[in-house]
Amino acid sequence: MKKENEIKTNAMRYLDNKKIPYRSHTYECEEFIDGITTAHLLGIPLDHAYKTLVTVSKSKQYYVFVLPVDRELDLKKAARTVGEKGLEMIHVKDINHVTGYVRGGCTPLAMKKKFPTIIEKEASTLSFMMISGGRLGSQIELKPDDLILATSGKYANIVKENHSNE
Repeated sequence: MKKENEIKTNAMRYLDNKKIPYRSHTYECEEFIDGITTAHLLGIPLDHAYKTLVTVSKSKQYYVFVLPVDRELDLKKAARTVGEKGLEMIHVKDINHVTGYVRGGCTPLAMKKKFPTIIEKEASTLSFMMISGGRLGSQIELKPDDLILATSGKYANIVKENHSNE
């Protein structure tokens, strides 16, 4: 049972240093699986499970967006939110070089550099949210406002509208 202590990630150490409370969750995972599958494995409601996406502007500025795993990033809204004309997703092959994390283990916490971070505003109404713990098979549960604090981030509407929206 000591394994729980052995798997502290940089993201968890970062939260520890900032004295931000969180709970870590682990699951068996050898290779990338999507966030919806991860949420089902952990029994987390989809509206509490969030993914981290990294974009780049024409000027080579990187931006981090955190949104529900079952939603899609609206690149136009995202660009407006950060004051850019346009953004594109970084290539999968560049994730580790830019963030220090692997696909499926990318978290907005403790990246190689601190990038502007935007969290979907829907998160602000939640009692908790789940994000990657910084490695495959690891998730971090924390309050959305604590993630804002940890990343110096802000809330904004960054997802594509669902057909079933109000």
